[in-house]
Amino acid sequence: MPSRNVLKVDIEQSYYHIYARGHGRQKIFQDDQDYRVFLNLFKRHLSISEESDKYGKPYAHLRGKIELLCYCLLDSHFHLLVYQEEKGAMSQLMRSVMTSYSSYYNKRYDSSGALFESRYKASMITSDSYLMHISRYIHLNPKDWRNYLYSSAGAYFGIGQPEWLQQDKIIELFGTLPIYADFLDDYVDYKKSLDDIKYSLANNIL
Repeated sequence: MPSRNVLKVDIEQSYYHIYARGHGRQKIFQDDQDYRVFLNLFKRHLSISEESDKYGKPYAHLRGKIELLCYCLLDSHFHLLVYQEEKGAMSQLMRSVMTSYSSYYNKRYDSSGALFESRYKASMITSDSYLMHISRYIHLNPKDWRNYLYSSAGAYFGIGQPEWLQQDKIIELFGTLPIYADFLDDYVDYKKSLDDIKYSLANNIL
């Protein structure tokens, strides 16, 4: 029987909860600039229009191949919820983002070695119910989640949605945004679902 976190799953038209932690639980974000640089890497690959580097070389354009639905960045780890339309898009996106960010971080802080404890962990989501709960788990990760700057919750509720964040699949599960807001506020139900979410957190490593 294989142990948890070693099964490899990469399937098209599937939802995944992605998670990664700093090596040795170290901080991977030190200040606002670090958070913004990390998020800009998603803009690089997921914007409607193709983007290029300073030499005019285009970055891998993954719009239509994978959608970023939710995110939350904390100082020592991050959570993402994605929908993978094409097989391999998730690994391509995460390899580019994590490699580019590690290079930026090590250069900025004059450090070396692994920034992350592993490549990343990804748990495939196979039911609408679990998809709902994972989206809530990600958005409620910060204690003051309503005012937290580095989460997609703000984009969901009016602070401004970047074009590279595609939230429609989550909102459609609930019908309307106000119903989703009530779901996030249902703390009693959230506590009931938390144990199951933590057990299944990052069930597969990619």
